[in-house]
Amino acid sequence: MTALINQGADVNPSIAHAELIATFKRAEADAAHKFGLIKAAAHKGPKAIQAATETAAKAAKRRDSFARKLEILGVSLKD
Repeated sequence: MTALINQGADVNPSIAHAELIATFKRAEADAAHKFGLIKAAAHKGPKAIQAATETAAKAAKRRDSFARKLEILGVSLKD
């Protein structure tokens, strides 16, 4: 999306914001789901817990990355 904007493509800023917000919300839901999987993996042993924890950390990192991009654009999604 940013690459298109930098190349001069006609993109309405509000549409770009809406797409980024939607992507953030999906990443936020994915991170919450991954953290829930840690509890489900608890009875499967330490390797399963470790894998679930690493996956959840990656999802949280993606979510935080999108949140920073939105913050730069001046969009606040604080509840």
